[in-house]
Amino acid sequence: MKSYNVAVVGATGAVGQTMIKILQERNFPVKRILPLASARSNGHSVEFRGEKIKVEEAVPSAFDGIDIALFSAGNEVSKELAPEAVKRGAVVIDNSSAFRMDPDVPLVVPEVNPGDIHRHKGLIANPNCSTIQMVVVLKPIHEKARIKRVVVSTYQAVSGTGVDAIEELKLQSGKILNGDMPEPRVYPYPIAFNVLPHIDVFDDTGYSMEEWKMVRETKKIMGDESIAVTATTVRVPVFNCHSEAVNIETVEKLTADGARSILSKAPGVKVVDDPKNRIYPLPAAVSGENDVYVGRIREDFSIDCGLNLWIVADNLRKGAAYNAVQIAEYMVQHSLV
Repeated sequence: MKSYNVAVVGATGAVGQTMIKILQERNFPVKRILPLASARSNGHSVEFRGEKIKVEEAVPSAFDGIDIALFSAGNEVSKELAPEAVKRGAVVIDNSSAFRMDPDVPLVVPEVNPGDIHRHKGLIANPNCSTIQMVVVLKPIHEKARIKRVVVSTYQAVSGTGVDAIEELKLQSGKILNGDMPEPRVYPYPIAFNVLPHIDVFDDTGYSMEEWKMVRETKKIMGDESIAVTATTVRVPVFNCHSEAVNIETVEKLTADGARSILSKAPGVKVVDDPKNRIYPLPAAVSGENDVYVGRIREDFSIDCGLNLWIVADNLRKGAAYNAVQIAEYMVQHSLV
């Protein structure tokens, strides 16, 4: 099998570290791995296949000879360096929001729209973590019953913000339990024992950019601008795994049993749904898993064709790193790199 030179940009961050871990777990055909980060990471190293590899500075020349570049270092880094990597012959899979809504850039969830990968021009966008797990569940329902409207409320873990947020939750929890009031640094208010209805910046409509990402990205990935989407995104004091309460309205009537049957056969979906026996998806149980878990499947009796769903997924894995590696695997399988 052909092997590839793979760069991971943002290799010392939460998602970058997970990307490296998943490349190893999946036995991706890596010829050489190149961990890249900012100059602040000088002296750091990462482990891959039992070997410690020095992290190098992410500069344009670093991409010489690279076949695939996995980016997870934020919008500004992606805007600056992704075009440079493409110019040097790499295919970039970018985890930031910098290129997601560019009509020339495929926005891909492999279980939903893998065919879009074929039209890449050197750059593929990895969607928002909350959008990814939702559309994996919505797609098979849409194919069967046609979704008209989606109302989603998220419960997003601090790992979605990064390593600093994880440490802040740990520190604040300890301080509050000891009777101290911690000073927030990562978030505008303490996150420990709290809930913040605030992810990303707000615009003049009162919506946050995270909410608009879910609205716009869902339509693009699903390939259907007619789907109405509204979102409320919330940060909760959970270390890892995003949860979502999703209400959908369909054109065709779909019972809860019908939805369970469809989703039980859907790629990348695990149905965990026996509430009478207290069985439903939990972040603590799903952390470390690559699939999207769905439960609490029930009809919405306030409308003729409605369903309620509870969706949980590991935001570092399926919501980011694993989805990116899946895209890379598809490219390798179809000789698109």
